[in-house]
Formats: sequence, C-alpha cells, structure tokens
Amino acid sequence: MDFGSALIAILVIVALEAVLSVDNAMVLAVMVRPLPEHLRPKALLYGIIGAYVLRGLALLFATIIIQIWWIQLLGGLYLVYLAVNHLFRHKPSQASESEQAQLQQAAAASFWRVVVMINVVDLAFAVDSVLVVIAFSREFWVIFTGVAIGILLIRLAAGIMVTILERYPRLESVAYAVVGWAGLKLMLEGWEHGSEVWLHRPELALHLPQAFFLSVTFAILVLGSLWAFRRPS
Repeated sequence: MDFGSALIAILVIVALEAVLSVDNAMVLAVMVRPLPEHLRPKALLYGIIGAYVLRGLALLFATIIIQIWWIQLLGGLYLVYLAVNHLFRHKPSQASESEQAQLQQAAAASFWRVVVMINVVDLAFAVDSVLVVIAFSREFWVIFTGVAIGILLIRLAAGIMVTILERYPRLESVAYAVVGWAGLKLMLEGWEHGSEVWLHRPELALHLPQAFFLSVTFAILVLGSLWAFRRPS
C-alpha cells in the first residue's frame, strides 16, 4: 500500500471511529462522573491505556476474538443495567455537605472497580470496532494508527462530556439513554455472532443495521439536548 492510499485509509478509519464512538464517549463520561473530580482524569487515563491495549490485541487476534461473542453480550448487558439502574434509582433532591462528602469517599473507594468496568466495556467496543475497520484495510499499522487517533478523540470527547454533564445535569439522563441504546446494540451483535458461531443457526440472528443505530443515536442526542437545555436544571 502506497503512502497516499494509507493516508486516505487512516483518515477514513479515524472518521469511522469518531462517528461510531459517540456512544463510547458517553459511556466513559457517565462511568467516571461519580468519582471525585481529581480522580476522573486518572480513571480516563487508565481507560485509554486499556483501550489501546485491548484494541491492539483485538486487531492482532481478530479472527479469534470475534469468535468470543459473549464479550459483546456481557458488555452490552452491563450497559443496559447502568441505564436501567439510573432510571429507577432514588434521586435525593439535595444532599447535605456531609452526605456529599460520604458519597465522594464511597466513589473514591470504588475507583479500581470503575477502571476495571471501563476496560471490560472497552473490550466489548473493541470487538465492535474491529468488525468495521478491517473492512477498510488489512495493513495492521494503518488500522492501528487510525484507531489510535480515534481513541484520543474518544478520550477528549469523554472529558468534555463530563464537564458538560456537570453544567447541565439533565444531560445525564440523555447520556444514559445513549448508553442503554449502545448496550442493546452490543447485545444484539453478540447474539448475532453467537447464533452463527455457537448455535450454528444464523437464521436466529437479530441484526441491527448500523444506519438505523446511528439514526436513533442522533435522534436521542438532538431531542434529549433540546429537552436538557430548555431551562436550567
């Protein structure tokens, strides 16, 4: 592959990563938000390191890792759980300073649990990413360069998203709606692969077209943002 073709392929992969990872950035933002402010960048740093390692392994062992269909199924199930838990959990109107301090301490104590879950979700998204980018190039260095730049964009978007969520708390519900929708997508893709690899019954697959997924994601973001910005929360 000549340099010009490689550059075009990298740009295409970066664009794909940016478009397909809106949900990934939302997931990172809502997962680190409960942590104290000074621990969020650290959690995102460990998350991005994990994303590089897991994406690299997913690309190196693509033919093997794609067969592990239950990774997407479990990752998607966890994201749906996060969204449902947010929807039904009790939200106190206003916590006192001492209660806020206790919540911050509890969140800080769960730092490594948050980091582990970020990397579990990273792995689920890595499988999803590999299925897309391999279609555009078979050169490992081209794919990894594009994916690496895309991951940096995700990290930047997640950091900005956390700040916006702090300013407009209503957006947290919109973010969780995207997280739940992304979880449903991963679950369906995991089931699709499982029905082919494990059950050998491809007719049982439930396919979610990428265009439909992106359209619904866009609709959730636009309509949710209009609701969240309508008046101060």
